[in-house]
Amino acid sequence: MFDKILIANRGEIALRVIRACREMGIKSVAVHSTADADAMHVRMADEAVCIGPNSSTDSYLSFPAIIAACEITGAQAIHPGYGFLSENAAFVQIVEDHGLTFIGPSAEHIRQMGDKITAKETAQQLGIPIVPGSNGGVPDVESAKKAAAEMGYPVIIKATAGGGGRGMKVALNEGELETSFRTARSESKAAFGNDEVYMEKYLQRPRHIEVQVFGDGQGGGVHLGERDCSLQRRHQKVFEEAPGPSITPEERARIGGICANAIAKMGYKGAGTVEFLYEDGEFFFIEMNTRLQVEHPVTEAIFGQDLVREQILVASGEKLSFTQDELVLNGHAIEVRINAEKLPNFTPCPGKITQYHAPGGLGVRMDSALYDGYSIPPYYDSLIGKLIVHGRNRKEALARLHRALGELIVDGVETTVPLFDMLLREEDVQTGNYNIHWLEKWLAKNLS
Repeated sequence: MFDKILIANRGEIALRVIRACREMGIKSVAVHSTADADAMHVRMADEAVCIGPNSSTDSYLSFPAIIAACEITGAQAIHPGYGFLSENAAFVQIVEDHGLTFIGPSAEHIRQMGDKITAKETAQQLGIPIVPGSNGGVPDVESAKKAAAEMGYPVIIKATAGGGGRGMKVALNEGELETSFRTARSESKAAFGNDEVYMEKYLQRPRHIEVQVFGDGQGGGVHLGERDCSLQRRHQKVFEEAPGPSITPEERARIGGICANAIAKMGYKGAGTVEFLYEDGEFFFIEMNTRLQVEHPVTEAIFGQDLVREQILVASGEKLSFTQDELVLNGHAIEVRINAEKLPNFTPCPGKITQYHAPGGLGVRMDSALYDGYSIPPYYDSLIGKLIVHGRNRKEALARLHRALGELIVDGVETTVPLFDMLLREEDVQTGNYNIHWLEKWLAKNLS
């Protein structure tokens, strides 16, 4: 087991890893930019190293700075959290070349699943159901028209190197295809330096379902059920729950078993999620995230497992500490992402926190790096906290969420808390009757 772990991240996820390290008796090293000198993760870690100026490019994304921080402190392993360098295969390779351990999957698996076309081909080979689509990249408009005619409209054009909705366009018919195709390529080139795109059948009313998987790199693989992440704005999740309100136990066992077997065959090590669009009882693979997810706490709540602890264990060479049979689902959990943003336009709202009070009580967890007097810097993501609730069933979890939101105090900046107060009054949210398009339509009607 490691004596010391460096956390190459900031905010609530850095605190999350520090807490797991402390429970395991492992020393933690925080890294920070100059803007984060007073951040909570810097205060809570056993050691802290400044790795650069405010810009994330020159600090949290700097390979040399992070490796140097390991060498200075004697850290043996790096936990990337999520975002930043968590899915950067080149960084993983450099970490390993320096004799350090990356707490996550191999560079090979990150590369394999990071390219959307390769990921889709790999999934198909492993028996994971996929969305009908083009065979590889689509080089020109004529090829796009041919592929669309074969699979049928509507279609969606996606960047092979894409994510977060960039380089993604829908064509409802042939008349829209050329413009959508050229726009997707242009956006992909600008965002990722790669204009290759591929096409898939566009599902009309799907839900976004992700299956949490875990492998130990030694042939062991399990799934920890699914999460429904369908309530999204601009392809960014805002409300996640587990288990999915539309998924039956039989469907859970079937798709979970397929995913667990797949990562075992791959020899995959660490946490990951296999992402699906789900419609009319069918699952269609869209991508795999080779990291810990922002919404991992809802899975921890219903299974009673510490996923960060498990990441550290398997990275150190141990086998999975639990079997599939030992993973018993208990109750229902919901997470809402609290952002420092001003409604109705979701404009980032950095500033000084004049008062902060986290909700508490049975079944309530608040993951946040806020404190009274803390100044939220303007240089990073606007996520300032995650409120997670757990109940015996979905009705109880929703009631607990409503109560916890009423207790939460974040003064000094605008937040997205009012959004969730409004959403909880909607019948479709109360009944779980929503899909990936629901929130965008609701926002256009209620917050425009």
